Amino acid sequence: MIREITKYPNPPTVEFAVDVRVFDEELFSFIDDLKDTIDEYNLDGLASTQVGSYYSVAVVKDADRYLELINPRILNTKGKITSVEKTAYYGDSSVEITRYDQISLVYEDRDAVQHSLRVSGDLSVLIQRKIDYLFGANFLTKLSAEDRSKFEADLNADKSQSCPTTKTSSFSRDWFVHAGNYMMIAMLVPLGLSLFLSDSSELESLWQYQLYMSFVVLGINIAYTLYSYYENRRFNICSSCYNMSIFGVVFVGLFRLSMLMAVSYFLVKP
Repeated sequence: MIREITKYPNPPTVEFAVDVRVFDEELFSFIDDLKDTIDEYNLDGLASTQVGSYYSVAVVKDADRYLELINPRILNTKGKITSVEKTAYYGDSSVEITRYDQISLVYEDRDAVQHSLRVSGDLSVLIQRKIDYLFGANFLTKLSAEDRSKFEADLNADKSQSCPTTKTSSFSRDWFVHAGNYMMIAMLVPLGLSLFLSDSSELESLWQYQLYMSFVVLGINIAYTLYSYYENRRFNICSSCYNMSIFGVVFVGLFRLSMLMAVSYFLVKP
């Protein structure tokens, strides 16, 4: 099964992996899913946290075979190597990182048997990258504060990698906002007419009109909220800023409606 990979600007749903204690079919199926996902997206490896799992598992490609690393730990390091790294989380963005050239690690296999491994070069770098994810890190933690700030500035300057709301100039949800605004403009008309009316029956009709229109506007705000979450999933928009945008629009709309109905109560209700 192909797993969904968490990508920027969405925050990771899982930051730290926990050691595997139960070696069962569920774990084996998950490892196979990682392999399928690696093949699907032509990756060199995946850590469990990149797909939102708490398993302490990483799978990496070594030539034509897979290394299944369960509960991996780096024990010894030697030398330095600098390479240009990319990660699925940041898409096409890359950065030059200095890591250990050689590492010695221990890990467990599907039978809970512990193994030791010594690697160097590209495979060493790859394994270090994936183990970083299991401990809540990525290549940004290897950068100096200055280089990290520069990377993040370049990332946000790239509209394809910053907030995905820039992928389209407008969203269908905007029509709900426009409809609600037009309805409230239509509600302002009775307020002007009420100044020239004195008959109680006419004022009562205007008040009923205001009540009806207020329910319509309320319904439009509910529809806006529901449809906005649909568009969130459709365009894969970051949840934090997007949710604040939804709540902000709804709050402003309901505040305007409340003020309008308060004025209507004093001017129109007989």
